[in-house]
Amino acid sequence: MTIIDGKLTAQQLRAEIAAEVAEMVAAGQAAPHLVAILVGNNGASMTYVANKEKMCGECGFRSTVLRMPEETTEEQLLAEVERLNNDPEVDGFIVQLPLPKHIDEQRVIEAISPRKDVDGFTPINVGAMVLGLECFVPATPAGILELLKRYNVPTAGKKCAVIGRSNIVGRPMSILLSQKGWDATVTLCHSRTANLAETVAEADIVIAALGIPGFVKANMVKEGATVIDVGITRVEADNARGWKVVGDVDYAEVAPKCSYITPVPGGVGPMTIISLMKNTLLAAKRRK
Repeated sequence: MTIIDGKLTAQQLRAEIAAEVAEMVAAGQAAPHLVAILVGNNGASMTYVANKEKMCGECGFRSTVLRMPEETTEEQLLAEVERLNNDPEVDGFIVQLPLPKHIDEQRVIEAISPRKDVDGFTPINVGAMVLGLECFVPATPAGILELLKRYNVPTAGKKCAVIGRSNIVGRPMSILLSQKGWDATVTLCHSRTANLAETVAEADIVIAALGIPGFVKANMVKEGATVIDVGITRVEADNARGWKVVGDVDYAEVAPKCSYITPVPGGVGPMTIISLMKNTLLAAKRRK
């Protein structure tokens, strides 16, 4: 059984990106510039944005965080999005989700210029991804593909079960793995899937992205499978902090059956942020 180390892989990618950025700067080009819009005081969002800001520094990027109050109106946010769309100094930007309930998230996403949509959430980027055209791939699926590639996990002709159909992970993951070059046969599973456990147990590759701690048990995984755990949930724990982070897979049960498995934490999580950095670098190169 091989543990897929997302933290180590992300460090390797960070070094590669930093080296490329250093070459750009040495050649007289501006370093890539990533902007994050943070509306309100959601604790998890504040942590995510701080981590992205830290990673920008480590990659040699310019980084800006625009903090807007909870009571920001939808029109005010859309005006800020439009300003960034037209700012030649900004290569890419993200609007950190979730947004306050009085703001229509989809309307905001659709207002982002596809050229600067480094999250890969706009309909144009999603459509290009479906067609296999040049686009920004959402960060978590991109990170998972990078892990599969770097660990030489075979996908061609393999059965893959993706559990969870979110627009951020599940749906794009199922599309990407079925495309030429990856060539997996993908089943997208969800809460309405009949005989879910049996379906997942037939898969050579299981990608769990549903947000239910410990959902995937040993009886749902066949011997020798590859298991990618996207889940990240805080649960109560008998330790100094009073909590720990767990994934959607019951790791202790499932790991002994696997050929490859990602841990939580330290698996997919670090790859999500570094994939955002890769998209930002790509946006800067396209602009230049």
